[in-house]
Amino acid sequence: MRHGHLESPTIAYETWGELNFQKDNGILIFTGLSPSAHAASSEADPSSGWWEQMVGESKPIDTTKYFVICINSLGSCFGSTGPTSINPETGERYRLSFPVLTIEDIARSGHEVVRSLGLNRLHAVVGASMGGMTSIAYAILFPDFAESLVSISGSARAAPFAISLRSLQREIIQSDPIWNEGNYDVTEEPVLGMRLARKLGMLTYRSAAELEQRFGRELIPEERQTGESFGLDFEVESYLEAHANKFIGTFDANCYLYLSRAMDLFDVDR
Repeated sequence: MRHGHLESPTIAYETWGELNFQKDNGILIFTGLSPSAHAASSEADPSSGWWEQMVGESKPIDTTKYFVICINSLGSCFGSTGPTSINPETGERYRLSFPVLTIEDIARSGHEVVRSLGLNRLHAVVGASMGGMTSIAYAILFPDFAESLVSISGSARAAPFAISLRSLQREIIQSDPIWNEGNYDVTEEPVLGMRLARKLGMLTYRSAAELEQRFGRELIPEERQTGESFGLDFEVESYLEAHANKFIGTFDANCYLYLSRAMDLFDVDR
């Protein structure tokens, strides 16, 4: 592992709502592994956000009551400093020279954003998946700052089964020849490795019982079949293919590796 530190990293964030006079109505959102800070639409960016159903006027995270902040995780590729960023010391992209990243690093970077915005206290810190882990880390690192903690599908430590699956995802990405020890051209990313890693990831988000209920053994209609040998035959295969194709070109492979490992390293006992 390449330990080190970053000088003045950039943290991208978006906000919704208004900060009250007491400066204590803030809600800080930490994302899962792959989303940007664009959790919901706004006047500045009216496009639909990844948590549009949750954040907004009269929604569960009500922007008429709360000043909502969502950060793009340190180590990601949507404006925050990460492996795709330029290392000021070399003038080249960090790639695998980026230092080891931890969930605690992401939590601390979120706190720096909150402090820079002048908040005295948070009403809540919220996160889902990797963000659930990060919200737990935040509550431990800054126990008196957030009144409430909401961790959705998060955990206090990475379980061996989850570590095994994420390890396999990383190996799949690294086995793609285009990955080239992390030195791939940003215009030609390891698409095959990312597609397969995403498919495996989608299976970890669903149970066998759910897939049985949603798809059963339903076959793809003949007009959608490609006619290729060992092509897609079942609707469940089409589901995985669609999510893999949707993911391609939207996230950087090296960022995926770093954030995935950060989840594995997280353990509140340590």
